[in-house]
Amino acid sequence: MVTAYLLSVPVDADRALVALALPPGEEFAAALDAAWRDGSAVLPLDPHAPAAEQGRVLAAMRPDLGVEDDVALVIATSGSTGTPKGAELSHDALAASARATMARIGRRDDDVWLACLPWHHIGGLQVLLRTRMFDAPLVVHERFDVARVAAERDATLVSLVPTQLARLLEAGVDLGRFRAILLGGAAAPPSLLARAAAAGAHVVTTYGMSETCGGCVYDGRPLDGVEVRVDSDGRVLLRGPVMMSRYRLRPDLTDDALTDGWFRTSDLGTVDADGRLIVHGRVDDVVITGGENVNTTDVAARLAAHPLVSDVAVTGVADDEWGQRLVAVVVPHDGVPDLDDLRAWCREELRAAALPRGLLVVDEIPRLPSGKPDRLAVQELAVYAQPSAAAD
Repeated sequence: MVTAYLLSVPVDADRALVALALPPGEEFAAALDAAWRDGSAVLPLDPHAPAAEQGRVLAAMRPDLGVEDDVALVIATSGSTGTPKGAELSHDALAASARATMARIGRRDDDVWLACLPWHHIGGLQVLLRTRMFDAPLVVHERFDVARVAAERDATLVSLVPTQLARLLEAGVDLGRFRAILLGGAAAPPSLLARAAAAGAHVVTTYGMSETCGGCVYDGRPLDGVEVRVDSDGRVLLRGPVMMSRYRLRPDLTDDALTDGWFRTSDLGTVDADGRLIVHGRVDDVVITGGENVNTTDVAARLAAHPLVSDVAVTGVADDEWGQRLVAVVVPHDGVPDLDDLRAWCREELRAAALPRGLLVVDEIPRLPSGKPDRLAVQELAVYAQPSAAAD
Protein backbone atom coordinates (compact mmCIF):
# COMPACT_ATOMS: atom_id res chain seq x y z
CA MET A 1 0.00 0.00 0.00
CA VAL A 2 1.33 3.45 -0.95
CA THR A 3 1.43 6.10 1.74
CA ALA A 4 0.71 9.36 -0.08
CA TYR A 5 0.98 12.62 1.77
CA LEU A 6 2.47 16.06 2.04
CA LEU A 7 3.96 16.54 5.47
CA SER A 8 2.88 19.78 7.10
CA VAL A 9 4.53 20.62 10.43
CA PRO A 10 5.26 23.81 12.37
CA VAL A 11 8.43 25.31 10.98
CA ASP A 12 11.00 27.19 13.03
CA ALA A 13 12.50 28.93 9.98
CA ASP A 14 11.57 31.28 7.12
CA ARG A 15 11.58 28.53 4.48
CA ALA A 16 9.73 25.25 4.93
CA LEU A 17 10.90 21.74 4.06
CA VAL A 18 7.99 19.79 2.59
CA ALA A 19 8.19 16.00 2.75
CA LEU A 20 6.55 14.22 -0.18
CA ALA A 21 5.67 10.55 0.08
CA LEU A 22 4.14 10.21 -3.37
CA PRO A 23 4.83 7.84 -6.27
CA PRO A 24 6.25 9.19 -9.54
CA GLY A 25 3.57 10.89 -11.58
CA GLU A 26 1.44 13.98 -11.99
CA GLU A 27 0.55 14.33 -8.30
CA PHE A 28 4.22 14.32 -7.29
CA ALA A 29 5.13 16.81 -10.03
CA ALA A 30 2.29 19.14 -9.04
CA ALA A 31 3.28 19.00 -5.35
CA LEU A 32 6.90 19.72 -6.23
CA ASP A 33 5.87 22.72 -8.34
CA ALA A 34 3.58 24.05 -5.60
CA ALA A 35 6.30 23.79 -2.95
CA TRP A 36 8.85 25.55 -5.11
CA ARG A 37 6.38 28.31 -6.04
CA ASP A 38 5.84 28.89 -2.33
CA GLY A 39 9.57 29.16 -1.75
CA SER A 40 9.76 25.85 0.09
CA ALA A 41 12.24 23.02 -0.35
CA VAL A 42 11.24 19.39 -0.88
CA LEU A 43 12.26 16.16 0.83
CA PRO A 44 11.09 13.18 -1.28
CA LEU A 45 10.35 10.00 0.68
CA ASP A 46 9.93 6.45 -0.53
CA PRO A 47 6.13 6.08 -0.72
CA HIS A 48 6.38 2.29 -0.53
CA ALA A 49 8.60 2.21 2.56
CA PRO A 50 7.16 1.06 5.87
CA ALA A 51 6.06 3.80 8.22
CA ALA A 52 8.98 3.02 10.52
CA GLU A 53 11.47 3.59 7.70
CA GLN A 54 9.80 6.85 6.67
CA GLY A 55 9.89 7.89 10.31
CA ARG A 56 13.61 7.14 10.52
CA VAL A 57 14.29 9.47 7.59
CA LEU A 58 12.04 12.21 8.98
CA ALA A 59 13.72 11.97 12.38
CA ALA A 60 17.12 12.50 10.76
CA MET A 61 16.01 15.24 8.33
CA ARG A 62 13.86 17.28 10.82
CA PRO A 63 11.48 19.08 8.40
CA ASP A 64 10.23 21.15 11.37
CA LEU A 65 13.51 23.08 11.36
CA GLY A 66 13.03 24.44 7.84
CA VAL A 67 15.89 25.06 5.42
CA GLU A 68 18.45 27.68 4.50
CA ASP A 69 17.85 30.10 1.62
CA ASP A 70 19.77 28.18 -1.06
CA VAL A 71 18.08 24.79 -0.61
CA ALA A 72 15.65 23.45 -3.22
CA LEU A 73 15.83 19.74 -2.54
CA VAL A 74 16.98 17.44 0.25
CA ILE A 75 17.83 13.93 -0.88
CA ALA A 76 18.25 11.36 1.87
CA THR A 77 21.06 8.95 1.11
CA SER A 78 20.12 5.31 0.74
CA GLY A 79 21.15 4.50 4.28
CA SER A 80 22.78 1.14 3.54
CA THR A 81 24.64 1.66 6.81
CA GLY A 82 23.90 3.93 9.76
CA THR A 83 21.73 7.01 9.95
CA PRO A 84 20.71 8.53 6.61
CA LYS A 85 22.41 11.74 5.54
CA GLY A 86 20.59 14.49 3.67
CA ALA A 87 22.28 16.19 0.72
CA GLU A 88 20.97 19.75 0.41
CA LEU A 89 20.85 20.75 -3.27
CA SER A 90 20.22 24.20 -4.70
CA HIS A 91 18.12 25.14 -7.72
CA ASP A 92 21.32 26.29 -9.44
CA ALA A 93 23.06 22.95 -8.85
CA LEU A 94 20.08 20.96 -10.14
CA ALA A 95 19.85 23.17 -13.23
CA ALA A 96 23.60 22.89 -13.87
CA SER A 97 23.33 19.11 -13.74
CA ALA A 98 20.40 18.99 -16.15
CA ARG A 99 22.12 21.34 -18.62
CA ALA A 100 25.41 19.46 -18.49
CA THR A 101 23.72 16.10 -19.07
CA MET A 102 21.83 17.29 -22.12
CA ALA A 103 24.94 19.03 -23.46
CA ARG A 104 26.77 15.71 -23.25
CA ILE A 105 24.14 13.38 -24.74
CA GLY A 106 22.65 15.98 -27.10
CA ARG A 107 19.06 16.94 -27.78
CA ARG A 108 16.73 15.89 -30.57
CA ASP A 109 13.26 17.12 -31.41
CA ASP A 110 11.85 13.58 -31.29
CA ASP A 111 13.28 12.72 -27.86
CA VAL A 112 10.94 11.19 -25.30
CA TRP A 113 12.20 10.38 -21.80
CA LEU A 114 11.07 7.28 -19.95
CA ALA A 115 11.05 7.63 -16.15
CA CYS A 116 11.11 4.25 -14.42
CA LEU A 117 13.38 5.00 -11.46
CA PRO A 118 12.01 6.15 -8.08
CA TRP A 119 11.72 9.91 -7.70
CA HIS A 120 12.90 9.88 -4.09
CA HIS A 121 16.35 9.14 -5.54
CA ILE A 122 18.20 11.84 -7.43
CA GLY A 123 18.77 9.69 -10.52
CA GLY A 124 15.04 9.24 -10.98
CA LEU A 125 14.03 12.79 -10.11
CA GLN A 126 16.59 14.26 -12.51
CA VAL A 127 14.68 12.69 -15.40
CA LEU A 128 11.68 14.82 -14.46
CA LEU A 129 13.83 17.94 -14.01
CA ARG A 130 15.55 17.53 -17.39
CA THR A 131 12.24 17.25 -19.21
CA ARG A 132 10.96 20.33 -17.40
CA MET A 133 14.01 22.39 -18.30
CA PHE A 134 14.06 21.36 -21.96
CA ASP A 135 10.33 20.92 -22.53
CA ALA A 136 10.68 17.28 -23.55
CA PRO A 137 7.87 14.68 -23.45
CA LEU A 138 7.95 12.32 -20.48
CA VAL A 139 6.47 8.87 -19.99
CA VAL A 140 6.24 7.85 -16.33
CA HIS A 141 6.17 4.32 -14.94
CA GLU A 142 5.41 4.37 -11.24
CA ARG A 143 7.53 1.25 -10.83
CA PHE A 144 9.99 -0.55 -13.06
CA ASP A 145 8.32 -3.36 -14.98
CA VAL A 146 10.06 -5.28 -17.76
CA ALA A 147 6.89 -5.85 -19.77
CA ARG A 148 5.91 -2.17 -19.63
CA VAL A 149 9.35 -1.05 -20.75
CA ALA A 150 9.24 -3.59 -23.59
CA ALA A 151 5.88 -2.18 -24.71
CA GLU A 152 7.04 1.44 -24.59
CA ARG A 153 7.80 2.17 -28.23
CA ASP A 154 8.13 5.96 -28.26
CA ALA A 155 10.78 6.53 -25.59
CA THR A 156 14.28 7.37 -26.82
CA LEU A 157 16.05 8.16 -23.53
CA VAL A 158 16.00 6.30 -20.23
CA SER A 159 17.91 6.12 -16.96
CA LEU A 160 18.44 2.67 -15.44
CA VAL A 161 20.42 0.91 -12.73
CA PRO A 162 22.44 -2.21 -13.61
CA THR A 163 19.88 -4.63 -12.16
CA GLN A 164 17.18 -3.21 -14.42
CA LEU A 165 19.42 -3.40 -17.47
CA ALA A 166 20.23 -7.04 -16.69
CA ARG A 167 16.55 -7.93 -16.38
CA LEU A 168 15.72 -6.26 -19.68
CA LEU A 169 18.53 -8.16 -21.40
CA GLU A 170 17.43 -11.45 -19.90
CA ALA A 171 13.91 -10.83 -21.21
CA GLY A 172 15.22 -10.10 -24.70
CA VAL A 173 13.83 -6.56 -24.77
CA ASP A 174 14.95 -4.53 -27.80
CA LEU A 175 17.17 -1.91 -26.23
CA GLY A 176 18.60 -0.59 -29.50
CA ARG A 177 15.56 1.68 -29.86
CA PHE A 178 16.88 3.91 -27.05
CA ARG A 179 19.39 6.36 -28.41
CA ALA A 180 20.92 6.55 -24.94
CA ILE A 181 20.58 4.51 -21.76
CA LEU A 182 22.07 6.38 -18.81
CA LEU A 183 23.30 3.69 -16.43
CA GLY A 184 24.10 4.60 -12.84
CA GLY A 185 23.32 4.04 -9.19
CA ALA A 186 25.87 1.25 -8.86
CA ALA A 187 28.94 -0.06 -10.64
CA ALA A 188 28.11 -2.07 -13.77
CA PRO A 189 30.05 -5.31 -14.22
CA PRO A 190 32.06 -5.34 -17.49
CA SER A 191 30.25 -8.53 -18.48
CA LEU A 192 26.90 -6.72 -18.27
CA LEU A 193 28.15 -3.85 -20.42
CA ALA A 194 29.48 -6.34 -22.96
CA ARG A 195 26.11 -8.10 -23.11
CA ALA A 196 24.35 -4.79 -23.56
CA ALA A 197 26.67 -3.74 -26.36
CA ALA A 198 26.18 -7.08 -28.11
CA ALA A 199 22.41 -6.53 -27.90
CA GLY A 200 22.73 -3.14 -29.60
CA ALA A 201 22.15 -1.03 -26.48
CA HIS A 202 23.72 2.44 -26.41
CA VAL A 203 24.78 2.59 -22.77
CA VAL A 204 26.34 5.65 -21.17
CA THR A 205 27.84 4.77 -17.79
CA THR A 206 27.38 7.51 -15.23
CA TYR A 207 29.18 8.13 -11.97
CA GLY A 208 27.90 10.41 -9.27
CA MET A 209 25.82 10.48 -6.14
CA SER A 210 23.14 12.46 -4.35
CA GLU A 211 25.80 14.97 -3.30
CA THR A 212 26.56 15.76 -6.97
CA CYS A 213 22.95 15.99 -8.19
CA GLY A 214 23.37 12.52 -9.69
CA GLY A 215 25.76 11.50 -12.44
CA CYS A 216 28.52 14.03 -13.09
CA VAL A 217 31.05 11.81 -14.89
CA TYR A 218 29.85 10.08 -18.07
CA ASP A 219 31.85 7.21 -19.56
CA GLY A 220 34.75 8.27 -17.37
CA ARG A 221 34.77 11.91 -18.48
CA PRO A 222 33.47 14.72 -16.24
CA LEU A 223 30.54 16.78 -17.47
CA ASP A 224 31.15 20.38 -18.48
CA GLY A 225 32.15 22.42 -15.44
CA VAL A 226 32.96 19.37 -13.31
CA GLU A 227 36.52 18.72 -12.14
CA VAL A 228 37.89 15.36 -11.01
CA ARG A 229 41.08 14.46 -9.21
CA VAL A 230 42.37 11.69 -6.96
CA ASP A 231 44.10 12.50 -3.67
CA SER A 232 47.17 10.82 -2.19
CA ASP A 233 44.98 8.22 -0.48
CA GLY A 234 43.35 7.23 -3.74
CA ARG A 235 40.06 8.95 -2.93
CA VAL A 236 38.05 10.44 -5.78
CA LEU A 237 37.45 14.18 -5.37
CA LEU A 238 34.85 16.15 -7.33
CA ARG A 239 34.21 19.87 -7.76
CA GLY A 240 31.83 21.94 -9.83
CA PRO A 241 28.47 23.70 -10.04
CA VAL A 242 26.54 20.45 -9.49
CA MET A 243 27.82 20.02 -5.93
CA MET A 244 25.57 19.95 -2.88
CA SER A 245 25.55 22.93 -0.53
CA ARG A 246 25.97 20.84 2.64
CA TYR A 247 24.76 17.84 4.59
CA ARG A 248 21.55 18.66 6.37
CA LEU A 249 22.02 19.52 10.05
CA ARG A 250 25.49 17.92 10.04
CA PRO A 251 28.21 20.56 9.89
CA ASP A 252 30.69 17.95 11.11
CA LEU A 253 30.05 15.71 8.10
CA THR A 254 30.02 18.72 5.79
CA ASP A 255 33.43 19.86 7.02
CA ASP A 256 34.83 16.37 6.48
CA ALA A 257 33.40 16.08 2.97
CA LEU A 258 33.81 19.59 1.49
CA THR A 259 37.10 21.49 1.31
CA ASP A 260 37.56 24.50 -0.99
CA GLY A 261 34.61 23.28 -3.04
CA TRP A 262 36.04 19.78 -3.45
CA PHE A 263 33.79 16.92 -2.38
CA ARG A 264 35.74 13.98 -0.99
CA THR A 265 33.84 10.86 -2.01
CA SER A 266 33.94 7.43 -0.40
CA ASP A 267 35.27 5.94 -3.64
CA LEU A 268 38.74 4.87 -4.66
CA GLY A 269 39.86 5.60 -8.20
CA THR A 270 42.53 6.59 -10.69
CA VAL A 271 42.64 8.93 -13.67
CA ASP A 272 44.23 7.32 -16.72
CA ALA A 273 46.54 8.92 -19.28
CA ASP A 274 43.54 9.98 -21.37
CA GLY A 275 41.95 11.78 -18.43
CA ARG A 276 39.26 9.16 -17.82
CA LEU A 277 38.20 8.41 -14.29
CA ILE A 278 38.33 4.74 -13.34
CA VAL A 279 36.47 3.95 -10.12
CA HIS A 280 37.79 0.90 -8.29
CA GLY A 281 35.17 0.72 -5.56
CA ARG A 282 34.27 2.25 -2.24
CA VAL A 283 36.65 2.63 0.64
CA ASP A 284 34.34 0.41 2.70
CA ASP A 285 34.47 -2.22 -0.07
CA VAL A 286 37.94 -3.06 1.20
CA VAL A 287 38.14 -6.24 3.29
CA ILE A 288 41.28 -7.06 5.25
CA THR A 289 41.83 -10.81 5.08
CA GLY A 290 45.00 -12.47 6.23
CA GLY A 291 46.58 -9.04 6.61
CA GLU A 292 45.95 -8.10 2.95
CA ASN A 293 43.55 -5.49 1.63
CA VAL A 294 41.11 -6.82 -0.96
CA ASN A 295 38.61 -4.67 -2.86
CA THR A 296 35.38 -6.66 -3.05
CA THR A 297 34.33 -4.74 -6.16
CA ASP A 298 37.18 -6.33 -8.12
CA VAL A 299 36.23 -9.80 -6.90
CA ALA A 300 32.56 -9.26 -7.73
CA ALA A 301 33.44 -8.03 -11.23
CA ARG A 302 35.48 -11.17 -11.90
CA LEU A 303 32.78 -13.48 -10.54
CA ALA A 304 30.08 -11.69 -12.56
CA ALA A 305 31.87 -12.81 -15.73
CA HIS A 306 31.53 -16.50 -14.81
CA PRO A 307 29.04 -18.28 -17.11
CA LEU A 308 27.13 -19.78 -14.17
CA VAL A 309 26.74 -16.45 -12.32
CA SER A 310 23.74 -14.21 -13.01
CA ASP A 311 24.28 -11.74 -10.17
CA VAL A 312 26.76 -11.51 -7.31
CA ALA A 313 27.77 -9.53 -4.26
CA VAL A 314 30.96 -10.02 -2.28
CA THR A 315 31.45 -9.14 1.35
CA GLY A 316 33.59 -9.99 4.35
CA VAL A 317 32.54 -11.83 7.50
CA ALA A 318 34.44 -12.32 10.74
CA ASP A 319 36.84 -15.26 10.77
CA ASP A 320 39.05 -16.51 13.62
CA GLU A 321 41.91 -17.43 11.29
CA TRP A 322 41.80 -14.76 8.60
CA GLY A 323 40.31 -11.82 10.50
CA GLN A 324 37.75 -11.59 7.71
CA ARG A 325 37.00 -14.10 5.01
CA LEU A 326 35.59 -13.21 1.61
CA VAL A 327 32.15 -14.59 0.87
CA ALA A 328 30.51 -14.64 -2.56
CA VAL A 329 26.72 -14.37 -2.49
CA VAL A 330 25.68 -15.63 -5.90
CA VAL A 331 22.52 -15.86 -8.00
CA PRO A 332 23.14 -18.80 -10.38
CA HIS A 333 22.55 -18.91 -14.12
CA ASP A 334 22.03 -22.17 -16.07
CA GLY A 335 23.48 -24.30 -13.28
CA VAL A 336 24.87 -23.85 -9.80
CA PRO A 337 28.60 -23.11 -9.47
CA ASP A 338 30.61 -24.57 -6.62
CA LEU A 339 33.15 -22.74 -4.54
CA ASP A 340 36.19 -24.54 -5.97
CA ASP A 341 35.11 -23.63 -9.49
CA LEU A 342 34.65 -19.98 -8.56
CA ARG A 343 38.01 -19.86 -6.82
CA ALA A 344 39.70 -21.35 -9.87
CA TRP A 345 37.95 -18.78 -12.06
CA CYS A 346 39.16 -15.92 -9.86
CA ARG A 347 42.67 -17.34 -9.62
CA GLU A 348 43.18 -16.69 -13.35
CA GLU A 349 43.11 -12.92 -12.79
CA LEU A 350 43.24 -12.23 -9.05
CA ARG A 351 45.78 -12.83 -6.32
CA ALA A 352 45.28 -15.55 -3.71
CA ALA A 353 43.97 -13.18 -1.04
CA ALA A 354 41.11 -12.17 -3.36
CA LEU A 355 39.77 -15.71 -3.82
CA PRO A 356 36.41 -16.19 -2.05
CA ARG A 357 36.49 -18.47 0.98
CA GLY A 358 32.75 -18.88 1.26
CA LEU A 359 29.82 -19.27 -1.11
CA LEU A 360 26.11 -18.75 -0.60
CA VAL A 361 23.69 -19.38 -3.45
CA VAL A 362 20.54 -17.24 -3.31
CA ASP A 363 17.56 -16.47 -5.53
CA GLU A 364 18.16 -12.72 -5.45
CA ILE A 365 20.78 -10.27 -4.19
CA PRO A 366 19.23 -7.92 -1.61
CA ARG A 367 19.25 -4.45 -3.13
CA LEU A 368 18.22 -0.99 -2.13
CA PRO A 369 15.66 0.88 -4.27
CA SER A 370 18.60 2.67 -5.91
CA GLY A 371 19.85 -0.66 -7.28
CA LYS A 372 22.89 -0.80 -5.03
CA PRO A 373 23.44 -3.99 -3.06
CA ASP A 374 22.08 -3.71 0.47
CA ARG A 375 25.38 -4.10 2.32
CA LEU A 376 23.90 -4.97 5.68
CA ALA A 377 21.48 -7.53 4.24
CA VAL A 378 24.25 -9.13 2.16
CA GLN A 379 26.47 -9.38 5.22
CA GLU A 380 23.67 -10.93 7.24
CA LEU A 381 23.22 -13.57 4.54
CA ALA A 382 26.94 -14.20 4.17
CA VAL A 383 27.35 -15.51 7.70
CA TYR A 384 25.44 -18.62 6.60
CA ALA A 385 27.85 -19.38 3.75
CA GLN A 386 29.73 -22.65 3.79
CA PRO A 387 33.40 -21.77 4.39
CA SER A 388 36.16 -23.16 2.23
CA ALA A 389 38.82 -25.46 3.60
CA ALA A 390 41.31 -24.18 1.01
CA ALA A 391 44.67 -23.19 2.41
CA ASP A 392 45.72 -20.62 -0.19
